[in-house]
Amino acid sequence: MPDLTTKYLGLTLKNPLVASAGPLAKDVGHILHMEDAGIAAVVLHSLFEEQIAIESESLDTYLDSGAESFAESLSYFPDLGSYNIGPDGYVEHLRKAKQAVDIPVIGSLNGVSTGGWIRYAKLIEEAGADALELNLYYMPTDPSVDAARVEQMYTDLVAHIKASIKIPVAVKVGPYFTAFANMAKKLDNAGADALVIFNRFYQPDIDLEALDVTPNLVLSTSYELLLRLHWAALIFDHVKCDIAITGGVHTAEDVIKSMMVGGRVAMMTSALLRQGIDYASRLEEEIVEWMEEHEYESIQQMQGSMSAKRVANPSAFERANYMKVLSSYDLRSYPSAR
Repeated sequence: MPDLTTKYLGLTLKNPLVASAGPLAKDVGHILHMEDAGIAAVVLHSLFEEQIAIESESLDTYLDSGAESFAESLSYFPDLGSYNIGPDGYVEHLRKAKQAVDIPVIGSLNGVSTGGWIRYAKLIEEAGADALELNLYYMPTDPSVDAARVEQMYTDLVAHIKASIKIPVAVKVGPYFTAFANMAKKLDNAGADALVIFNRFYQPDIDLEALDVTPNLVLSTSYELLLRLHWAALIFDHVKCDIAITGGVHTAEDVIKSMMVGGRVAMMTSALLRQGIDYASRLEEEIVEWMEEHEYESIQQMQGSMSAKRVANPSAFERANYMKVLSSYDLRSYPSAR
């Protein structure tokens, strides 16, 4: 049987299937179920910077400058205290999860500034977390804030957290940087032990009847994976830290592609919400079947095999492919041409 083990954040995982931060992780029973179904590690749902600020009664400068700057802002969740368990409850939940399962449990902090993060990063470490994921989600809506300042905020936070705790730190970011490859390198240099690509930015919708702005959550599809595969393949040989793929991982083929472009793990939530937790065991079986059919002995054997520097046609990851794709559409399939 092929060896499915992989190494992520210094941890040896039985396979590359990791449950990303999401609602299933709020219940210890669900975490136990995920372990039984074959999930190799779980990232807990996020503790939000706004919650830390509310508890300390001292809002961060960036929260003061505009609630719309944050994904789960006060304007979308007027009662953040009840939206999720508070900071102390979060730490206790993590402790109970660690006691209940043998797989690694990774804590998650969501925000952008240092604020109370360092304190809770330490508490999460003390509660037994195997690692910490920093979910950096800042929308720079102020025109006076330039890209350099945003990038500096990110790297400063990573460096401060890394200097404060001993457990590994993964950094989850979005793709919307002017030069993502450069930003990945900066986060790597700041001490990130892994890059989790990419955060999904949930856009609000407009209710035309109520004339109000409303939250809008749509589960991912495999199509969203393409952006992740592209950038993982491009940065694989340029960063020392691990790469985790998240967003659009739904099938065994999605997991295998994620490994081939350089991912150490493939993270999922939408697939488990759609198909149920037991779907993970089916994915594991299908991965094994594919590897046996294609004569792969291990997951580690395939990792990075399809990165930009290791394929016969690396230009497919670059602008040349953009031009080729745009010119490839066959107008004979257009309805008016029939």
